[in-house]
Amino acid sequence: MSGTYEFLAQDRVIFGRPAHEAVLETASKLGKSRLMIVASKTLSRKTDVIAKLRQALGERCVGMFDECVEHVPRGSVLALAAEVRRLQPDLIVTIGGGTPIDTVKVMLMALAEDIRSVEDFDRVRIRVGEDGKRLVPVVNDPPLRQIIVPTTLSGAEFSSLGGATDHTRQVKDLYHGRLIGGQVVILDAAVTVHTPADLWLSTGIRAVDHAVETICSRNPQPFTDGTCLHGLSMLSKSLHTNHISPDNLDARLESQLGVWLASTGLGRVEWGASHGIGHQLGAVANVPHGHCSCVMLPSVLTWNRANNAERQTLVARAMGRDDGDAARAVADLVAALGQPSRLRDVGVERSHFDAIARGAMQNMMVRSNPRPITSEADIHQILELAW
Repeated sequence: MSGTYEFLAQDRVIFGRPAHEAVLETASKLGKSRLMIVASKTLSRKTDVIAKLRQALGERCVGMFDECVEHVPRGSVLALAAEVRRLQPDLIVTIGGGTPIDTVKVMLMALAEDIRSVEDFDRVRIRVGEDGKRLVPVVNDPPLRQIIVPTTLSGAEFSSLGGATDHTRQVKDLYHGRLIGGQVVILDAAVTVHTPADLWLSTGIRAVDHAVETICSRNPQPFTDGTCLHGLSMLSKSLHTNHISPDNLDARLESQLGVWLASTGLGRVEWGASHGIGHQLGAVANVPHGHCSCVMLPSVLTWNRANNAERQTLVARAMGRDDGDAARAVADLVAALGQPSRLRDVGVERSHFDAIARGAMQNMMVRSNPRPITSEADIHQILELAW
């Protein structure tokens, strides 16, 4: 075994405190006086969460953007970049799920590289070469950072990878920047009660996917084994409580902490086809991130089992099964949470398969799947298992 482990450029994770207090304290510690809020529409327009934060920040708040779009089309990133250039903040406060978090990540990369058109993104997106190797452009550091208050369990707050969709190619591309992730993450379970139950639980399966594909990676590491196995156990238990008692803030915080542990492999070990194909389900058929994991992960585990049965046994055990059947463990959890389990349940049609397979072969995670994927025909086999 060999390798290196790159720790995220993240100063701290704060949990168990009101978000508006932690944001204000963090801004003061960082010496920032011009804060811009980027939030989900639901939080800004249907709750008092953003109003409380703006009141706490007072004159430090220079503006707010809540026009993030699901699956992060390039145009929405440019819209945010234009607003940041206009307002000139010195810190972004991102509140919401994976959509606003990734929008800010890719926007920070766009500022660093002076990207001003949808075509400009092509020169900095991660590509996959003919030999399956990933080609990751080195980008400049952004002129400012973001701190994040997540309201879903997607785990986007714990990585330096961001995704954005090119509608012309129908492909969701990945981008990497050393400092585009959260400088500080603030976990406040009270803020998450506004998140729709389906979104909360489905992104919980997304976090399970993070842990599982880290443990089952073709290049696993002992550090991420330890964190992800424990995080997976925490999620398996706490998500059941979230489903039955959604107002139980202790259980919601337990899920958030489980995500923190489950996300340690993000961008550090190679993931596989559940994430990689999932990116294309969003780009082609507009499937939400959480539902992508619900419908893909069991089938990918089934397809991969011949290559990594021993690793899958670790997953099954962490989820409470002694028979080594990781695919069944995940499928049972998805069913227990009332989440969709088949592609046809989330709006994917067989007519989408060709576009999904074509885009997936351009995805670095598909090309690093534990069981090698060498053709679009392999993708079609997995899609049929999930159909």
